[in-house]
Formats: sequence, C-alpha cells, structure tokens
Amino acid sequence: MSDLVLGNVRIPGDPAPVSVHISAGRVSRIGAGDESPDGARLIDADGRYVIPGLWDEHVHMTQWALHANRINLSGAVTAQGAAAVVRSLLPAADPADPAVTTVGVGFRDALWPDAPSLALLDSATGGQPTALVSHDLHSVWLNSAAANRYGVQVEASGLLREGPAFALTRELGRLPDSVLDGWVADAAHAAAARGVVGVMDFEMTWNRDPWLRRIAGGFDALRVEAGVYPADLGRAVAEGMRTGQEVDGGRRLLRVGPLKVLIDGSLNTRTAYCVDPYPFGGHGLLTVDPGELTALLERARDTGFVPAVHAIGDAANQVALDAFEGAGVGGRIEHAQFVRREDFARFGSLGVAASVQPVHALDDRDAAESNWAGRTERAFPLRSLLDAGASLLLGSDAPVAPLEPWLAMSAAALRARGDGRGPWHPREAITREQALTASARGRSGVAVGHAADLVLLDGDPLAVPDEVFAAMPVAATLLGGRFTYDGGLA
Repeated sequence: MSDLVLGNVRIPGDPAPVSVHISAGRVSRIGAGDESPDGARLIDADGRYVIPGLWDEHVHMTQWALHANRINLSGAVTAQGAAAVVRSLLPAADPADPAVTTVGVGFRDALWPDAPSLALLDSATGGQPTALVSHDLHSVWLNSAAANRYGVQVEASGLLREGPAFALTRELGRLPDSVLDGWVADAAHAAAARGVVGVMDFEMTWNRDPWLRRIAGGFDALRVEAGVYPADLGRAVAEGMRTGQEVDGGRRLLRVGPLKVLIDGSLNTRTAYCVDPYPFGGHGLLTVDPGELTALLERARDTGFVPAVHAIGDAANQVALDAFEGAGVGGRIEHAQFVRREDFARFGSLGVAASVQPVHALDDRDAAESNWAGRTERAFPLRSLLDAGASLLLGSDAPVAPLEPWLAMSAAALRARGDGRGPWHPREAITREQALTASARGRSGVAVGHAADLVLLDGDPLAVPDEVFAAMPVAATLLGGRFTYDGGLA
C-alpha cells in the first residue's frame, strides 16, 4: 500500500488546516497543511474534519442484516395493529407458501393497550407459519403453524421469552450462507458509510467461523471482534482462543471478543431484574445464580477472556458488580440501563466499563415511566457513571436500535429526539466530545502511531446544529489507510 496524505484537513474545534500522513496503515505524521512527501498520494480534503474511526461496541450483526429483510413492526401501537400489518403483507412476503416462515421484527408490546395472543395471530395468518421477533430480541410471538413447524409449546399468549425465544430466533436465521453473507456485507458497507470502522459482534452463536468464511469471501469493510458465549467457552479454550487475539485467516480484521454472559432479561419483555417490583408484580428474572456467575468470571479470568455481562436492571447490575469484585477481574457490563446510585463508583474502581446504548434511553423512556413513574432517575445514568470514574463504550445493540453511531451520540448528548418532548433526565446527558471519545474506543483525536482508521466529515462535529449532528454527513471512511467508504472525495 502506497503512502497517503490527507491534505487540508481540520481537527474538530481548530480551524487551522493540517495534513495527515499515512504509511503502512498507520498515522505517521501530522504536519502543516501543504506538506506532501515525494511518492505519496495526496488527497485534498477541502477543509473537512478528521476524527478517529467509530466503533459500535454492541451489535448482533446477523440479526441486523436479517432485520432489513423482514416485516417491520416498529410502528405498531397495538397487538391488533401488528397482526393487521402482517396480514396486509403476507401475500407479498411469502406468497402464502407454507414452506417459508413469515418473519416480522421490531414490535414493542410493553405499552400496547391489548395483549398478543395465539388466537389473534392465527386469525391474521391462517396456516402460514409466522414468527414475530420483539425489538429487544427477548420474545417471539408465534402462530400455531410456526409453533408446530419448530416443535415448540406456546401458551395462549403465543409468546416465547428469553432462552426459548433466543433459540427460535437463531433457527429463523438459518439461511443459505450466500444469502446471509451478502446481507451482512450490505449492512457493513452501510455502517462504513456512517464512519464505522469496527463492531463488537455478540451474535448468539459460535461466531468465529462465519466471520472467517465471510472474510475469505472478500469481506473487508469493518474490523470485527466476535464474542463467545458460555456454551462455547470450553471449545474456545481448547482451541487456544482468548479475548483480543487476532484470528488466523482473518486478514487482520478479526479478533476474539469477550465472553458474553446474560444474567437478566429486558425492559420491554418485563424480565429485566430490578430492585423495585413491576406494577404487575415480580422483579424480573435473574437467569444466572450469583455464585455461578462469580465462578464463570473466575474461569474467564483464568483462561484469558474478558467478561461482558448483560445486565439491564439495577438489581442485575448489582449482582454483576458483586461477581466482578468476587472474581477479582475487570471487564464490561453490557447495557447498564438501570444502576443504583451506590454502584456508580464501583464501575471505575473495579475496572468495569459500561457498554451502553443511548438510543435505548429514548426507546424505553415510556416503558420505564409506566413501570416506575417518578423513580427513573437511575435510568441510563451516563453522566453519573462518567463522573464516578467509569469508562463508557457506546453502541446500538442492533437490531434493537439502528447501527448508526451519530444517532447514538446524539441521544447521549441530548437525551431527547425530535418529538416535541423535552430531554429525559437531562442531568445525565454527556458532551459531544465525550460521546465521540466513547464511540472511538477512548481516542479523543487523531494521533501519530494510531491505526489509520479515520473518518472525514463535512462539518465540525463539535459545532454543527443538533439536527445535523444526529445525521452527520460523512465524506469518507478509512480502515488502515484504505477507503472503505468514499463519498466522492478520492
């Protein structure tokens, strides 16, 4: 790869133009705006702004790719409405072919005035096997034909939750490799066009081999760290894998991710494990015994795996932090949606990063208030976590929220969306600078010696209006000095 110079670029917050020199895939020099060594390719950035490449720290990449090719139910405000959407699209979706399962995604039943039921979905779909996956992936609404096809038992609600829902969701994703890999490539290129250079992929499967297949087939749009689940930890250890390890055959794009452990459910499914009871009773689900969790984190520590513990409810976060402390290991908590105030400082002192998805704060606002009106001050406490010494990592949890880093950063900085309502708990907002750093693995700017994973922007991200920041225009994305997205610049 020949040397490259990005000339006439600017650093956010600084109007003076500079040149960024790239050699062997790394930033080798940052100099005056007109410098260009002999033999280097010079690209005039025309005053655009350069930032470090962005990461989405929590995605389910296969599910995100599938999401774009399924019936979208995110706009349904009732169970009747969701069933009507499916009924209206059934002929176009599957031509009433019972060999194909109709799949919908994105429904949110926590605030529906009516409830999902087997009878309702049966009446809308007849004998066409139909499975509707909730936006948080923690429940699946089936009709009788789908229940029979996949050999699962459902109650009158037609709902599967948690483990059985995850298992069925994996089954629904079993498509020909050529089809699925093409959809994943499309999703990755779309992410690169938004400035994304890497993803932490927590797909619920043995995830290394599909990525090796994709990379061997030409995938090169993103860096990928592929998580491992407890069911596969023994296999991973036997194969000499450990978190952060570069995977042979991955062309320097694929690394082993953390050990992902789910210990509670979700807010929409009313299974997040919370200190305060839900209005209908109960505190949600704790799906891993605290002693088991500590033992699992000890095993992760001893085998070179960084633990990443899914904990949404405040009671689940307490259990997770207790386990990190008991095992004497740092790591990550995925989501940290509700956190007790007395636990804020424990993130920093224990070396546990908060891997958060700010768009969820907007999506789950009404559900949280309906469950704990007047007691949601501990919801998505980004500012409090930072102030207490925690490290933040920003992501989407795609397909739960779009794989769109600027939307996530906007949600973190504004705590509101353009729906006429004011910000939700605005004291928990963080600055744009902090959001950018949390989206770039702690990098607050471009520096000599860093990998040349860079993004060129059409505006200063620290100064553009809020609505522009939320949909920030990206001019180009580079991965190791190679363009993965070029909006006409090169």
